[in-house]
Amino acid sequence: MLAVTSILLVIVSIMLITVVLLQSGRSAGLSGAISGGAEQLMGKQKARGLEAFLSKTTVILSVLFFVLTITVAFYM
Repeated sequence: MLAVTSILLVIVSIMLITVVLLQSGRSAGLSGAISGGAEQLMGKQKARGLEAFLSKTTVILSVLFFVLTITVAFYM
């Protein structure tokens, strides 16, 4: 059980890194970091197409990553 979960954790980790690196940046520079967070929080930017798919995939993979990490920690 531990070996299978560890292998799944490595696979999910690699997939999560890949999906995060495929996403484009919201904005550039320090002013973009300040205003970009506010725009994302208020929902001014609507993700469409590939960006929406990558965003949803990131959420799913991150939840799966945390569940697998807790499972591995529990069985060790």
